[in-house]
Amino acid sequence: MTIAVDNALTGPIRTRFTELFGIRHPIVQGGMQWVGRAELVAAVAEAGGLGMITALTQPTPEALAAEIARCREMTDRPFGVNLTMLPSINPPPYAEYRAVIVESGVPVVETAGSSPAEHMDDFKGAGIKVLHKCTSVGHALSAQRLGVNAVSIDGFECAGHPGEDDIPGLVLVPAAADALTIPFIASGGFADARGLVAALALGADGVNMGTRFLCTREAPVHEAVKERIVAADELDTELIFRPLRNTARVASNGVSREVVEILSAGGAFEDVRELVAGSRGRRVYELGDPEFGIWSVGLSQGLIRDIPSVRELIDRIVDEASGLVRGRLGGLLTD
Repeated sequence: MTIAVDNALTGPIRTRFTELFGIRHPIVQGGMQWVGRAELVAAVAEAGGLGMITALTQPTPEALAAEIARCREMTDRPFGVNLTMLPSINPPPYAEYRAVIVESGVPVVETAGSSPAEHMDDFKGAGIKVLHKCTSVGHALSAQRLGVNAVSIDGFECAGHPGEDDIPGLVLVPAAADALTIPFIASGGFADARGLVAALALGADGVNMGTRFLCTREAPVHEAVKERIVAADELDTELIFRPLRNTARVASNGVSREVVEILSAGGAFEDVRELVAGSRGRRVYELGDPEFGIWSVGLSQGLIRDIPSVRELIDRIVDEASGLVRGRLGGLLTD
């Protein structure tokens, strides 16, 4: 892949992804439950990245419409909406959320969880570009056949649901590059310029970051949670729901360790339902008590040492990535 870098230190790095989605830098803030709100998304857009409002953070489709409007008051640059579809006894009204996305005229939707097949006609008919999150090459190829515009390849390092194959990005990303023809971004373990340059070298067209954006000044979570991430290292996560084959990577705390212990001893989901309730995770972000419930964080927390503004973070990553390409890597070449 050719990486074109402007002379300005923070000039854009152009890839197929930036060209397709009309953004300045190949950096995406993926959807995060309770976190993907207008203030964070607008800050990412203003800094040249692509931010995602998390649809199901909003309690109703009408609330999502209001959040999209609020984001538009903060930025006139492109941003998207994440719509995550997971099996549920009482599923959200996905069709109504989809209708709001279409009617609001957002240019991008990030789908995740189940196949986006049932939504594709409406999104494509409205000219909305679809970015689908995948945890395997097979899933990515299926999404490509459905007609999505791009995919996000999530390695085992990521927060949330990394799939059941346990393939890290160092292998998964180049495997995807060999198989796909559409643009794709790499997700899981990315927090700085080194990760961006590595992802591009492995064949990706950009990176998706969740945990790193969670630890920025604009992220709408309690400061104590951000300080917990800064203090943590790459060992401070737990993989819950492994025996149920619904693995999720979350912060290591008393609650997550108890969940692992119960399920490893043969417990059922009903035995941990109250411990993993989403309402408790939301209160972690609101109260600033990292021990109150389950909350998502990736291995990249081991690379996070500060709480910058979104613009400071994105400018730093692009600046340092340019320096790596021009300097250290270029200097390795000899006549």
